[in-house]
Amino acid sequence: MGNPPELYHKILNIPKDTSLQEIRAAYKNLVKKWHPDKHPPSSKPEAEARFKAISEAYEALLDQQENRAVFGLCNDGRAGERAGGGGGLGAGVGARMERTRSDDFCTRSAPGTPAREFKKVYSSGNPGGRRAFAEFSSSIMRKAPPLERKLECTLEELCRGCKKEVKFTRDVVTKNGSIVKKEVTQMVLVKPGWKKGKQIVFEGMGDERPGCLPTDAIFTVSEKKHPTFKRVGNDLVLKAEVPLVSALTGWSFSFRLLSGKKVSCAFHDEIICPGYEKVIGGEGMPISEQKGARGDLKVKFEIVFPKELTDEQRAGLAEILRGSC
Repeated sequence: MGNPPELYHKILNIPKDTSLQEIRAAYKNLVKKWHPDKHPPSSKPEAEARFKAISEAYEALLDQQENRAVFGLCNDGRAGERAGGGGGLGAGVGARMERTRSDDFCTRSAPGTPAREFKKVYSSGNPGGRRAFAEFSSSIMRKAPPLERKLECTLEELCRGCKKEVKFTRDVVTKNGSIVKKEVTQMVLVKPGWKKGKQIVFEGMGDERPGCLPTDAIFTVSEKKHPTFKRVGNDLVLKAEVPLVSALTGWSFSFRLLSGKKVSCAFHDEIICPGYEKVIGGEGMPISEQKGARGDLKVKFEIVFPKELTDEQRAGLAEILRGSC
């Protein structure tokens, strides 16, 4: 009979061996969610496909439970006939009467809905019925690759959060089955701390194809290069060039964070050595998974050596170095 049972349970999102009451509850919740009248035109094709699949799966699972009971009763009647074959006339008549009642019940039990005409699809071995169901089940579960786009964000936008309007073109199936291009506009709420590679999924808003569920539209966050800061995880890195004289005699500088806040750093009583790094805690990127938490700001200093020195400068530098020894 193929694999319809597994497909039915997958469509209704229920485990195997689910009770009849649980099947009805799952069906009731799903039809409320996916009824086409409750969806806008943009997602209506997907809602119609899902609604049809949910209804088919519900009828089929109900029918399976009914048929299980019916076949059990029919088999019990035939078992009684076999058992009564050697038990005299009375046993044989009783078994035949039981079989007749069971067969009559089997004949009358299925009203005639497509999922319940098991003689045509399930028990008769009709390949056309099985093929039709296979085509239907594969079409409702089939989904083309998603429509993928980039969502470019500046480091400031990823730090502060923002709203971004995105426009994209998708294929839409018309009522007569043809495919046309349609421009769609969606709003994305960028949350503080989002990282490069974060995906925003608009379910069913991708391209449509006849006989398939609409694909998803997926936007992947990409980070624009910043002129001052570089992001490393949740930390920010700032490279500062320091003249050699300033590194030796004292130096101060100021800069603005991505939030706009001004920060000043002063080095009067310390020498800035090559590779020196100053860490300012809590001034990095927001951590989206932890409310109120932030990474650190790391200031990395690069010593700028002069390209040439005058004789006077050389003499003065030598004097300074002799005095420090």
